[in-house]
Amino acid sequence: MMGKTLQAGFVAGLLALGLGTAPASDVEHFEGLPAETVAEAIEHLNTYTAELVALSEGELGPADMAEVHEVTYTLENALARLDQEYAAVAAALEEVHLASERADTDTVREHTAVYADALDGVMR
Repeated sequence: MMGKTLQAGFVAGLLALGLGTAPASDVEHFEGLPAETVAEAIEHLNTYTAELVALSEGELGPADMAEVHEVTYTLENALARLDQEYAAVAAALEEVHLASERADTDTVREHTAVYADALDGVMR
């Protein structure tokens, strides 16, 4: 597997040759850093959004565009982690909502606790 610098150089070289407008299927794709936890996702969002903003305010030459391309994978992974977490929060809240319509007090209590725990995990 090529090192990060070599990969960025390769992509930058392709962009410099005018091959940067290739279809998405022809562009090298990366995995990005994983976001195993909410805390890790938030850390990646803070770090790599700042990097993306800094890059976007610069020249945006071929090497910069290669770096932008690579950074977006880590940001997408972080957002996907948060999407998963918020989906669990929303599902728990929906259970509370539906139970309230049925006046099901046991389910309201049970799923309110699930909702609050899930939300707490996201908000930390």
